[in-house]
Amino acid sequence: MPTYEYECQACGHAFEELQGMTDAKLTKCPKCHKNKLARLIGGGSGMIFKGTGFYETDYKKKTPSSSDKKDVTKPASTNAPAPGGSCGGGCACHP
Repeated sequence: MPTYEYECQACGHAFEELQGMTDAKLTKCPKCHKNKLARLIGGGSGMIFKGTGFYETDYKKKTPSSSDKKDVTKPASTNAPAPGGSCGGGCACHP
């Protein structure tokens, strides 16, 4: 539902009202109770994104700087044959 801005032509009271698009315009001022309300023409609002992932930096490729590079050793392979044939032999790791 859109928010409409109103201003009283009699007392100058301005306020916003949340109304459906098919609702009738308000005519009576809530402050002075005169039938002098005018609905103002607003510029609308921009698009609002909620949540993360809408920033330019989220999609850029990150290049590591020289201080970010570290010597990383690879972990030992878990598919290495067990020493001494503890798997019982005759398996894929001990041909």
